[in-house]
Amino acid sequence: MTSQRLRFAIFGNVFQARKSAAVGRMLDCLAAYGDDVALDRAFHDFLTRNGVAQAGGARVFDGDGFDADFAISMGGDGTFLKAAARVGARQIPIVGVNMGRLGFLADVSPDEIEACLEALHSGDYAIDDRGALIADTGPEGPGRVFALNDVAILKRDDASMIAIRAYIGGQYLTTYQADGLVVSTPTGSTAYSLSNGGPIIVPGAPVFALTAVAPHSLNIRPIVIPDSATLTLRVESRSHNFLLAADGRSAKCAEGVGVTVCKAPYNIKVVKRPETSYYDTLREKMMWGADGRG
Repeated sequence: MTSQRLRFAIFGNVFQARKSAAVGRMLDCLAAYGDDVALDRAFHDFLTRNGVAQAGGARVFDGDGFDADFAISMGGDGTFLKAAARVGARQIPIVGVNMGRLGFLADVSPDEIEACLEALHSGDYAIDDRGALIADTGPEGPGRVFALNDVAILKRDDASMIAIRAYIGGQYLTTYQADGLVVSTPTGSTAYSLSNGGPIIVPGAPVFALTAVAPHSLNIRPIVIPDSATLTLRVESRSHNFLLAADGRSAKCAEGVGVTVCKAPYNIKVVKRPETSYYDTLREKMMWGADGRG
């Protein structure tokens, strides 16, 4: 093969040994192109333990010690979200190879790996810019956390519901009496927010959605706000603590800790094949609009 030599940083799910053959195939293909390949250390060690010999020829990186033309996420949407958090502000486009079930973000199947890599080398791909969130607790909590999908304020364990006072741009919105509150990006609107009755929002729309988790009052409904707004949340809880979750990664916070949520100052770049459509994915992956009648 002759083409431009590219640099790849590869992240992966370390709980799917049966899928490691597809990873080996991808590494063979990258070697044939003469590409520079670096593996996240945890993924490298996992592949080595499972006999993927090709992993031994790749460089290994820890933490944020990588630079690349493309990042590849080998796993499901959860693995993709973790890779996005690691890429952060670097503006490295991310390719999602779906080794899981749904694959809404990770939409390249293992059978399409070779064709996908060929497209990357030939420039036959598109980039979707996806807005993200930054939640900040200050020094009283975990500090700044990043989320491509959503930030959630949640009660802990079997505690009773919590009260979440919400302010938008300093103006009081309401107090949510609920098990929690999900602040979702358009990308994350089809995830946790949707499971709690939130709206589907097309990626690229300059908005966020606020969706309560099991609200105590029936007249609390999801609300969509501009992504230029800054959201401030203050929690009261009988257990005197709560959970702050960002794309599923959670940290315990004390009751008095305030959380500020705003749009991240950078987007996450998602590689898409030109022939794919968000609306096709919505219908096929989410069964949106399907007629369930016999």
